[in-house]
Amino acid sequence: MSYRVLASDGVARAGVLETAHGTIRTPAFMPVGTKATVKSLHPDEVRALGADVILGNSYHLHFRPGERVIEALGGLHAFSGWSGPILTDSGGFQVFSLRDTIAALDADGVTFRSVYDGAEARFTPEGAAEIQRRLGSDIAMCLDVCLPAGAPRAELESAVQTTTLWAQRQVAAPRATGQLRFAITQGGTSRDLRARSIDEVTALPFDGYALGGLAVGESREELLECVEWAAPLLPEARPRYFMGIGDPEGILEVVTRGIDMFDCVLPTRTARTGSALTWDGRLNLRNASYRTDPRPLDPECDCPACERYSRAAIRHFVTQREMLGLRLLSLHNLRFVLDLTARARAAIERGTFAAFRAEALARLAGAPEEEPCNS
Repeated sequence: MSYRVLASDGVARAGVLETAHGTIRTPAFMPVGTKATVKSLHPDEVRALGADVILGNSYHLHFRPGERVIEALGGLHAFSGWSGPILTDSGGFQVFSLRDTIAALDADGVTFRSVYDGAEARFTPEGAAEIQRRLGSDIAMCLDVCLPAGAPRAELESAVQTTTLWAQRQVAAPRATGQLRFAITQGGTSRDLRARSIDEVTALPFDGYALGGLAVGESREELLECVEWAAPLLPEARPRYFMGIGDPEGILEVVTRGIDMFDCVLPTRTARTGSALTWDGRLNLRNASYRTDPRPLDPECDCPACERYSRAAIRHFVTQREMLGLRLLSLHNLRFVLDLTARARAAIERGTFAAFRAEALARLAGAPEEEPCNS
């Protein structure tokens, strides 16, 4: 594992992480390709938008089409058509976010019902490692116990204990050649439990460490306060990954607090609702006010949507349920967050990140409220 911090500005860091399939420049936003594809987009388009790495999900790929099928077809890179680095989640978040499907949780693993057909399934640390070994991802995540915000302290304590036990087992499990492995810390926003989890997990020889169990229902203020004191407790010489943030303000805030990697479905999910992320705020293209608007989504953006299409055209595609409309919005939203992340990285390298962050947050905060949809 080769990770180097090349520059810092305050706590914010810019670096590079070398993987078996290429270099990840950090801070790095990872577009989510849950089922081996970033929804509606070709891998070359995602790369052209500025992505170094994408994320796949072991839970969904395990059930459809199955890790053995993907392995037989050359692994996740060949299967997905993405030749760059891929990080795979262990599936733990999906299991625990679907709490009604859980039948049993014990020190050995978790038994649950598949969201696809209701059949009983079981994940263990060794099983999660084996799924990701067969997928052949560049970065494999550990299985963890992820609880919602407001979980009782006793449950948080148990989650921390079990997550550590599972990390101890998964770190020793076989992995694909060149595959890196990241551990996940838990503990919610509790200072002592989160610190305990970090102490226990970072004592194990992982290639990177994540703050998990956040962005699960707590307030933004609580989330950022936790990241502010927890991120510096993670090893300086290893990548720091925040799981599940992708709005522009959130990206700037976690980078400010020393986070190197982050992912979220927000850019593409927002696109599928017919909305665009811009410096003028979030635009709901279904609004009638855009019916004859000749402007691009964002005049500062160089994505395919903004270079060729007007807001009026994209609104027409969206309201008429033409696939192109949602594709253009997906391209734009991903380009917006990837460009924002790249600008943040460049500002850290120049030593001007604090000024860049302040200006960017002021612009985003000053954006007018979107008009209600009246189409």
